[in-house]
Amino acid sequence: MAAQDATMYWLSGRTRNDLFLLYCFADSGRPSAELRAFVAERSARIPDLRVRARAVPGDLDYPSWVPCEFADDQFVEHALAEPDWAHLQAAVGAVVGTGVDAAVRPWRLHVFRGIADAPGSQSGPALVVVLQMSHALADGRRAARIARALFNEEDDAASKTVGGAAPANRLSGADMAAAVDVKSWSDPRDAAVRSAPVAAAVTWARSVEERISEQPPIAVALALAQLPIRLARTVIRGYLAFRAQRELAELTTAGELPPPGPDFPSSLINRAGPTTDSAHQVRLIVCAATELRVPGRTVTVVVLTAVSLALARYLKGRGASVERLGAQVPMALDAEAAHARNNYRSLSVDLFIDEPELRRRADKIAATLADRRRRAQHPLLTAQDRVTAVVPAPLLRRDIARYPLDTVPDSIAGHTVVSSVHRGPADLAFGGGPVRFTGGFPAVGAVMRLTHGVHGLGETVTISLHADAEILPDIDAYAELLRAALSETVHSLK
Repeated sequence: MAAQDATMYWLSGRTRNDLFLLYCFADSGRPSAELRAFVAERSARIPDLRVRARAVPGDLDYPSWVPCEFADDQFVEHALAEPDWAHLQAAVGAVVGTGVDAAVRPWRLHVFRGIADAPGSQSGPALVVVLQMSHALADGRRAARIARALFNEEDDAASKTVGGAAPANRLSGADMAAAVDVKSWSDPRDAAVRSAPVAAAVTWARSVEERISEQPPIAVALALAQLPIRLARTVIRGYLAFRAQRELAELTTAGELPPPGPDFPSSLINRAGPTTDSAHQVRLIVCAATELRVPGRTVTVVVLTAVSLALARYLKGRGASVERLGAQVPMALDAEAAHARNNYRSLSVDLFIDEPELRRRADKIAATLADRRRRAQHPLLTAQDRVTAVVPAPLLRRDIARYPLDTVPDSIAGHTVVSSVHRGPADLAFGGGPVRFTGGFPAVGAVMRLTHGVHGLGETVTISLHADAEILPDIDAYAELLRAALSETVHSLK
C-alpha cells in the first residue's frame, strides 16, 4: 500500500472511516439470487474488487494487496420492518456505523428491496444499494469509478477502466486530516517533515528492535534489509521538503501564493472521541440538478453557501454563540501522477457567516475555495508528499496508534465536511432496473460529527447528511433547515 492508503487502513481500527456509496434503482423484481450471481460475476472482472489487504508481521513494512475471491457474505440483503423511505434511512444509518476489515474483504454490498416511497418512485418501488468500501481501497473519485464498473450492465469495458493492484502492490499513507479532522494534523506532510531527520531514524530503529525477536526470519530480514535505504530517503527527502516549505512561506509572504487555510474554534457539533460505538443517522435531500444550478456558480459553492445558513441557524437554535464557521472540502488531485489509491487534499474554507448578503457571501466562499485549490496544487507541495511516501511504516503506525482521538484540539480545520463528487451520466442499472439517483456519506470523524455529501448523477444532485446521533439528535430539524437554506440561496443568487 501507499502511505496514504496504509494510514486509512490502520486508522479504521480506531474510528469508522469506510466509504458508503448509495444508488437508488427501479426494482425490476428480479430474484435476489440472480442479483447476487451478477455481483459475483461482475466483481470478478473488476481488479479493485478482487483484492484484500495483507499485513506484514509486526507492521515492519506497509501492508500489501493480495488476490481474493468474492464471498457470499459480501452481498447482504436487508429486510425492513416496513419497506418505506423512513425505515430505509434508519437502516442505512445503522449500516454506516459499521466497518469492513480490509484484511478479510475490503468491500460489501448492502441491498434493500421494494422501497415504496423513495424519491422518484412514482413509477414503482425502488431497489436501494449501498456499496461499502474500506477507505484504504479507494478515495471518493476512485470509488465512483468502481461503482460505475459494477453497475454498468451493458458495457463490459467499464470493468477495465478501474485500475487494480497487482498482488503484493504496496500501499501508501493517507491524508490524516480527512480521517481525523484535526487542524494540527490537517497537513500530515508537516508531521512527516518534522519526523524526517535523524531522530526519526532512531525512533524507527527502536521500534524495529522491539519486534525482531517475535517475527518470522524472512519478514525480519526483508524489513531490516530496507532499513538503511528508508532511513536515507527519509532524511534526504525531509531536507528537500524543509527547503520547499521555506520557499512556500516566501511565496506566501510576497503575495504570490494564497495563505494556508484558517483555524476555527470548535462548536457544539465538534466533540472529540472514537466513533466506533456511536449511533449514526443519515438523511438524503434529492434534487433535480436544475434546482441547484445558478449561472456563474458551481453546485459546490451553492451548497456551501446553503450550509453556512443552515448550520449557523441550527447552532444558534441550540443556544450556541456562533461567530465563525468553516468547512473542509476534499479536492481530488491528478490521478495520473499518483500511485496511492487515496489522492486528494482537504481544503479549509471559511463560510463567511458574518456576511449578511448571500451573493457577496457566495462570492467570498468561491474566491476562498479557488485560493485553497491554487495553493494545494502548487508543485512545491510534491516535495512534502515525497517524504510521506517513504516514512518508515512502524513510525507512521505508531503515530496513528498514539494520536489522542479523545482530545478536543484548540483549533480545527473546519466544523463540518462538504464532499462533492459528480458520478457521471445516469446510464447505470442493476437487475434490469435503471438508476434514479446516487448519494454518499463522508465519514463522521473523531472531531467532525456532521458531514455532507454532494453527489451528482445525470440530472439529479443529492445532498446527503451523516451525523453522530448523540451530537446531532435532531437531524430532521437540521435537514429541514438545509432544505430551506438551499431554496433561499438559489433564489438569492439567481
